[in-house]
Amino acid sequence: MESFIKQLTEKYQHQSTQLLMILREVQAQYFHVPSQAIDLLVTQLDVPKTQILGVIEFYSFLSATPRGRYDIYISDSITDHMLGKKAVADYLCEKLHTPLGTVRADGLVSIANSSCTGLCDQGPAILVNGHAVGRLNKARIDEIAALIQQKTPVTEWPTSLLQVDDNVQKSGLLLDSHLEKGAAIEAAWQRGLEQTLHEVEKAGLRGRGGAGYTTAWKWHLCYEGYEEDSFCDISVHKQPQRYVVCNADEGEPGTFKDRILLNSYAHELIEGMTLCASIIKSNQGFIYLRGEYLHLYSKLNAVIAERRAAGLLGANILGKNFDFDVEVRLGLGAYICGEESALIESLEGKMGVPRNRPPYPVTSGYLNKPTVVNNVETFVAAAHIGLHGGDWFAAHGTEKSKGTKILSISGDCARPGIYEYPFGTTIKTILEDCGAEDVLGIQVGGPSGTFISNKEFDRKIAFEDLATGGSFIIFNSSRDIFEIVRNFTHFFAHESCGFCTPCRVGTSLMKNQYDKICTGHGSTGDVRELQEIAKLVKSTSHCGLGQTAAQPILTTLERYPELYNAKLKQISFEPGFDLDGSLAIARKLTGRDDSNAHLAQVEEE
Repeated sequence: MESFIKQLTEKYQHQSTQLLMILREVQAQYFHVPSQAIDLLVTQLDVPKTQILGVIEFYSFLSATPRGRYDIYISDSITDHMLGKKAVADYLCEKLHTPLGTVRADGLVSIANSSCTGLCDQGPAILVNGHAVGRLNKARIDEIAALIQQKTPVTEWPTSLLQVDDNVQKSGLLLDSHLEKGAAIEAAWQRGLEQTLHEVEKAGLRGRGGAGYTTAWKWHLCYEGYEEDSFCDISVHKQPQRYVVCNADEGEPGTFKDRILLNSYAHELIEGMTLCASIIKSNQGFIYLRGEYLHLYSKLNAVIAERRAAGLLGANILGKNFDFDVEVRLGLGAYICGEESALIESLEGKMGVPRNRPPYPVTSGYLNKPTVVNNVETFVAAAHIGLHGGDWFAAHGTEKSKGTKILSISGDCARPGIYEYPFGTTIKTILEDCGAEDVLGIQVGGPSGTFISNKEFDRKIAFEDLATGGSFIIFNSSRDIFEIVRNFTHFFAHESCGFCTPCRVGTSLMKNQYDKICTGHGSTGDVRELQEIAKLVKSTSHCGLGQTAAQPILTTLERYPELYNAKLKQISFEPGFDLDGSLAIARKLTGRDDSNAHLAQVEEE
């Protein structure tokens, strides 16, 4: 083991920022992270043992206790449940003689749930040693079981099992064509970098990850701290260090559009990152790739190598005395790392706990240096703008939402997949295109977004109406609204990083309270209590996870009060029972008059 750890740390140049990549390889080698390996890494990387232990405990794909040689994670997303996840999981566990949540006695197989694998359009899905397998059915499970029994390495499995399709149903401004490699960079230099930034501003490009922050302004803020710099001089050799980071950690259930961009439009992505780097004068970029997209890791590195060979990455790009390179870093299964400051912490080899803000990443990001963090789709759009100009992009969309939006559509529709629409497109049009009928409602923007009812189909995809990072899950009238929200509520409780009390305790309280209502044991008082907890978690949580964790509950309570009332009518009370009075007494007895006191008490319990 000592020799292996030494070679591994030398491979990563003894950099503590590479801790996640190192631990991933240790896990793959020993099927867990042994205590001896931890002690060796403390010495080799010169990091505290507590940091390594914290990282192992924080990330889902690491374990301090042995996992199976075939480590299987079953996607537990609502979309997988809609496609028959439970029956598939039961059959898989039966065939492999391994109950869910256990390691088989012979150590060959372990099976656990995972929040979402990013294969919402082709589920039910699993990850086997990090490799994605979709469209599970009995025949495919029989094939998998036979391969495991024969101890065939996953990398040697038939390509038919490991095939992940792009599944583009409707293309538009960004997906219709590929850019000529280097064309956007050349156009930017010919136009001038300052003018190119103005073109990005004129385009009205806003972040496509969901927050919608103005891209040109973010780039300007990252650059502006050094007045001695000149846009006319693109040399970075004497400039302060800045970083360009691509957030490819699309962990929001129901979102998979970045998967397609990473798979088939990686050149456009890296072109957009290089464009940003030339403007802000950065010489290093990172693609933070979610751990569930391991199947894209080698392909991205191949694209990077191709661009280096073509003089589009590395030193003196296209002979312009400009250096910039890109490195791919893999996550290890933590939804919270989609939040930009948590992502940066993870890039630095730490637990993905969101930072206090300010300062913001544009002034104090990776290694406390100015850092631009943008979504995959944002960089792809920026590359097109760099070539075609701002007016070309701004000609599409609405006044406040320029350009197009790529949507990941899944759920109850005839044609799930990827759709690209100009901002301002109505929900009705989208439903017609994907073949959705008898629709009960739609979860727009994933669990952290908005659940809309079938009375809102005239609404539009736009920042001023329905903003979304790209997730679009459709539910027909046969679906149980309570099971949908229950799945989302369990998801948030599981994915809370635990940093702040309102989120750590509040998401668990919401989960337990909602379970009580779903099982027919809830009262009006329980709903009122649930609303209070939800509002508290939303208003006092440290980061976006807690601030949006209550959305599934609050948005469905607002739209389907009659369904909640019907659920509560199963409860009968003794004559003369004073619900409000009893609730008030209970609050006095438990110290729940103050919601913060309530959370503090639960934490102590």
